[in-house]
Amino acid sequence: MGFHTALATLFLTVPTVTGPTLTGPPPAGPMLTVPTATGAAAAPATIAYAQRTQAWELVLTNGDVVEVPEALAKAPADAVNAGSRAPFLVSGDGRHFFYFRKSDTRFVERTLNGKERVVSRQYTAHTIGEEWPSVSDDGSYVVTETSGPGVGVLADLRKDKVLPPPGKTDAWGLLGFSPDSKRLLLGGERGVVVFDRGLRTRLRPKTRMTPTALANDYVTAAERVGKWPKYRKLRLVNLRTGKAGRTVTVGLPRGQYIDDLDFDRAGRVIVRSKTRTGVAIYRVSKATGRATLLRTLDRPDVDVWVLPGDGDYEPWGERKGKA
Repeated sequence: MGFHTALATLFLTVPTVTGPTLTGPPPAGPMLTVPTATGAAAAPATIAYAQRTQAWELVLTNGDVVEVPEALAKAPADAVNAGSRAPFLVSGDGRHFFYFRKSDTRFVERTLNGKERVVSRQYTAHTIGEEWPSVSDDGSYVVTETSGPGVGVLADLRKDKVLPPPGKTDAWGLLGFSPDSKRLLLGGERGVVVFDRGLRTRLRPKTRMTPTALANDYVTAAERVGKWPKYRKLRLVNLRTGKAGRTVTVGLPRGQYIDDLDFDRAGRVIVRSKTRTGVAIYRVSKATGRATLLRTLDRPDVDVWVLPGDGDYEPWGERKGKA
């Protein structure tokens, strides 16, 4: 869920890992040390992807690898689903990463040169496999969904605040964030609602459709059409009027489907699709469904692979037969 292609620019080249492996600090008050680029024209490195072998690692856009040994790989023995894969997320902008830390099993946020920050004291590794996190594109907002079903944690990290669910009910599901991270699209018992970061209602559409992507105008949304998981069609929805546009078939290669649907910051429709070797990213015409390939990413030979903007589970994330 929620791949925001501010990210596409980070993947102009997928780095070949030739740089040094930087070992992370111990769990108590850790801070990663990452080499900084020199020269006025050099851009600071961001996270190209995360991978798990024996432990979690970050592969940076400059090719360096940063180990994160304090991140749990699997749910601990006293968890509801002991041994299940522990979530590890990277924000869409490639600047923030999230994991359950070993020292106290709490879910934390970090930047490459920053210290750990607890997202919510009520969210721990005990509920791995029963509660799933999602992160806004800029890494400033975290929402968890539970097997209840419903929402669990709604945390605004800019304000260091955990908010109660809107309407005094947890019977909501996260459908998406706007690319600028200023709006949340939630689905509830009476349909979809656009909320601001303080969970105040900004738009309550009159529609029974369930779009999964929200543009930066906070009115235009996109919905996959078809049967899960083999979606090959989409349509736009005007949330102000509740009316849907024409359904278009996305021109994907045979055997590929719309695995992830989103908008970029300019309002263009972006689709990610699993391929035989990894992931392909397309820009899609709203009018015709024509898909323009932006780039392909080949999956490394690791147990688990996480791209910026990934949700807790993506079809390309795990090597077959591994967890």
